[in-house]
Amino acid sequence: MNIFILLLALTIWGIVHSFLASHLAKDLFHLQAGGMDFYRLAYNIFAGISFLPVLYLMATLPDQAVYQVSAPWSWLMLGGQAFAVLMLVAAFLQTDSLSFVGLRQLFEQEKTGALVTRGLYRVVRHPLYTFGLLFIWLSPSVSQNSLTVYLGATLYTLIGAYFEERKLLRDFGEAYAEYKRKTPMLIPGLVLGRK
Repeated sequence: MNIFILLLALTIWGIVHSFLASHLAKDLFHLQAGGMDFYRLAYNIFAGISFLPVLYLMATLPDQAVYQVSAPWSWLMLGGQAFAVLMLVAAFLQTDSLSFVGLRQLFEQEKTGALVTRGLYRVVRHPLYTFGLLFIWLSPSVSQNSLTVYLGATLYTLIGAYFEERKLLRDFGEAYAEYKRKTPMLIPGLVLGRK
């Protein structure tokens, strides 16, 4: 039953999060807000706050251990998590960070940013997803509840990456198509469908 509750909470969060990320939701917001451009900031704040109930359920529902990695392997996993956090920060800084969080839009009209293909984006197309997933899957202690959330988050990330890629192809056209042909999506060195 706990797995069902967690999956239901993740599904509801994912549907709301995905709808709010759509052009339709953004356009509706702009019509209601009279041109005020704080949507991205509000979206990011809402996404974070609305995920808290999932984390609450993960922490408070009855649970049981799936596995616990002991030292010294757990230290390696924690080191891998620290590395993932550093790479997340690096990937974030390689984007237009102020636009990403929604602060630039408070002072300037929103526009499509430049296609980032340097730094970590030269290695994979979605380094934020890669290192976010690496962080969760390197957890040395995993319970039934956390495994459910990790699996759900991984599935949502893969689905989200697919739809994000469609949007990026619309925004950047052939430049993104060429980048996509040359650069793996999530795993360095793994390009599927290369001819």
